[in-house]
Amino acid sequence: MHVYLTAMKSTLRFALIGCGRIADRHATEMVKHGQLAAVCDIVKEKADTVAEKFAAIPYYSISDLLANEKGIDVVAICTPNGLHAEHSILSMQAGHHVLCEKPMALSSTDAGRMIETAATSGKQLFIVKQNRFNPPVAFVKQLLENKKLGKIFSFQINCFWNRPPAYYQHSWLGTKELDGGTLFTQFSHFIDLLYWLLGDVAAASGIRSNYAHKDMIEFEDTGVAFLQMTDGPIGTIHYTINSHPANMEGSLVVFGEKGTVKIGGQYLNELEYFSVEGMDKPDLPEGNPPNQYGFYQGSMSNHDKVYEMLVRAVNEPSFSFITTGETRKAIEIIEKIYGASPLV
Repeated sequence: MHVYLTAMKSTLRFALIGCGRIADRHATEMVKHGQLAAVCDIVKEKADTVAEKFAAIPYYSISDLLANEKGIDVVAICTPNGLHAEHSILSMQAGHHVLCEKPMALSSTDAGRMIETAATSGKQLFIVKQNRFNPPVAFVKQLLENKKLGKIFSFQINCFWNRPPAYYQHSWLGTKELDGGTLFTQFSHFIDLLYWLLGDVAAASGIRSNYAHKDMIEFEDTGVAFLQMTDGPIGTIHYTINSHPANMEGSLVVFGEKGTVKIGGQYLNELEYFSVEGMDKPDLPEGNPPNQYGFYQGSMSNHDKVYEMLVRAVNEPSFSFITTGETRKAIEIIEKIYGASPLV
């Protein structure tokens, strides 16, 4: 028996569409909770590599996989951003639940089509938002829910990462059609957390520019957004992929009448500053390491927690997981920021 099959814990059968950089993280979790039955990628070598490693059947078109694999419970969509909506919709129409990588889509219209298809097909649609499981993020969420910070005045989000030329070479990354923009591919998790923690954006303005990637990407490599939230707080998002020579910081600071907290580190993985009335700084558990992609690093690798929640949600439809309405909000906020931020 293949070594990975010894970890099966349930009868769920999975399929994986898109065998790029994040595929291995999904496949590893799939075989912990069931069977990875089939994988698909238009690049034959990629599909064959993942299929061989995890004892799955390889396919080279999504139509072939969906036509031949009828017993799949959950399809994970790990294709380029601009294909998420199409591939998720096709999979749900074929009778499968879907777990889609971030970003949900590249437009709120496409996100709405995905939500509508989930409703009409009777299938569940989940979006990967693994940074919500970072220990300091979950802790600050509790602080806010319990009103420990009092009235929130303002916030600051810093996203200082590095994406070298090799990241964009010979790839869909950097294109408007399939990548969408730096906020979609690199920092949509930060936008999701902004909404999850502080609510919706009422007004936005900003400015964007491409300083160091002019021959590589079709959009900004740096931007600053000024935001006013629906409930009143104001704040900024400063983001760049020009941090030399590697990722520097991913942080969120919240200023309230009863306290100030900063979630920092490179990946929102440390409680860097804590001053709250009547409370001592907690000793939080250490989070998972970031996803490793060779010459660069991604966000925290909390896919284990995503799959734990996914399996429970599939088996218990009443279980509250991350809702598609929430995840669509992140797309709407990115659209609002981009619409109000000229590229200069």
